[in-house]
Amino acid sequence: MVSTVAVGSVFLAWLVVGENKLVDPLLLPGPREVFETATTLITDGYRQVPLWQHVLVSLARGMAAFAAAAATGIPLGLMMGRFATLNAIFDPFVQFLRPLPKLALIPLVIVWFGIGEFSKFLLIYLSTFLTVVVSAAAAVTGVQEDRIRAAQSLGVSRTQLFRFVILPSAMPELFTGVRVAIGIGWTTLIAAEMIASSSGLGWMVINASSYLRTDVVLLGILLLGGVGYLLDLALVTAQRMSVHWSGKG
Repeated sequence: MVSTVAVGSVFLAWLVVGENKLVDPLLLPGPREVFETATTLITDGYRQVPLWQHVLVSLARGMAAFAAAAATGIPLGLMMGRFATLNAIFDPFVQFLRPLPKLALIPLVIVWFGIGEFSKFLLIYLSTFLTVVVSAAAAVTGVQEDRIRAAQSLGVSRTQLFRFVILPSAMPELFTGVRVAIGIGWTTLIAAEMIASSSGLGWMVINASSYLRTDVVLLGILLLGGVGYLLDLALVTAQRMSVHWSGKG
């Protein structure tokens, strides 16, 4: 209820400002202008590309990179959290690369891999992968030691210990880390789509800004935020269904 009121209040303020032209529409288009722009883009597209295609292209790029990052980063992070030697080998590289702005990598990515889809995939993958690795490692090291010792006292094997004790205990924090990683990867999407793209929401926002089409820019931002919110909501739902024991001791 509180969230609904908060969102409604912001929208109402935006509507009042837009309808009364309290701010130059070139700087802040109102809801009416953005809605009309959305209707036009759905019908005619932006730069001869339908709006739905911009959305699907960005979603496909993001989801492909997210899936690859999760498939490789989660196992590596779990092993780093469990084995000190492995952590000592990989952690310096992960901690060095993780805070680097991904925009700084664009020139090298272009020189090494060109301007094709792989370059865009790589930027999103790296930003997501590094966060997933760190969160997975932290999730394992955060498992309560008394649970591990209790299981070991019962004579479980290493495989059983990991499968039935460590992994279930680490899952809640692991899901949280993946949610953060997807948020970071989704923001990197705009940087990735700067690399010689001709479609995608990030490209649409950047291209429209060059022509002072703030209505298109604002529409793109709303779509990026909306898709990102839906992705996070899907992860939260998956967490509630698969990690139902979270917070129960």
